Amino acid sequence: MSGAPRRRTGGIVSGQRRELTAAVAGLAMAGGLALSAGGQTWATATVTRRAPLPPVTEALDGSALAPLVPACGLLLLAAAVAVVAVRGRGRQVVGLLACVGGGTLLWSGLRSLVADPGLADLSDGAAAGATALAVSRSAAWPALALVAGVLGIAAGALTVLRGPGWSGMGRRYERAEAAAPAAVAGRAAAPAAERSREDRALDAWRALDRGEDPTTGADPGTGADPAAGGDTAAGRDTAPPPAGDDGRRL
Repeated sequence: MSGAPRRRTGGIVSGQRRELTAAVAGLAMAGGLALSAGGQTWATATVTRRAPLPPVTEALDGSALAPLVPACGLLLLAAAVAVVAVRGRGRQVVGLLACVGGGTLLWSGLRSLVADPGLADLSDGAAAGATALAVSRSAAWPALALVAGVLGIAAGALTVLRGPGWSGMGRRYERAEAAAPAAVAGRAAAPAAERSREDRALDAWRALDRGEDPTTGADPGTGADPAAGGDTAAGRDTAPPPAGDDGRRL
């Protein structure tokens, strides 16, 4: 009877861990693909200029044609870390930001696939005196940005919908931080206890050297027994003097 609830609880926790792993992996992969695509050459432009200027060929990478692609890649990588570090409503905010980043990647990739670069995308030196522009595009890298956008949106949506129920780094760290002071206090108390036992043993040996019984609890300095409330020598000093033959005190 009790094994079934445990199995159900274990299955729920295992499912949450799989979802968290999938979200983190999706965000990290999307960010890595976006950064990789942003650093590649998306198009090559050949500019024909007025004579006697020679034609100029310029390679245009993703950061020039779609500057938001590498920026969104960094955003998604940061979201992959933040999903593990935060929890609750914070995860939903991270998921929404990841969806925005993924949507921006989709828009940037589609725009680069359907629209050719213009003179505005070229450097000032290449565009000066231009009379014609021929563009050779590579569709692979904008398509990779599209894939990164889809992954970012999917992982972000999963985080928004399921993220508040996931366990995370915060609770484990809080438990570790709560246990740390107790462990430190225990380690500090152990040497103190050892010292006190050693001191008691030394006091007992000193009492034996003086000819006293260390088990009576007498004060080593005065020979007084604290439980008796006085000193044995003091007790002898305060005893009344013996009476004489005539009944008077000597």
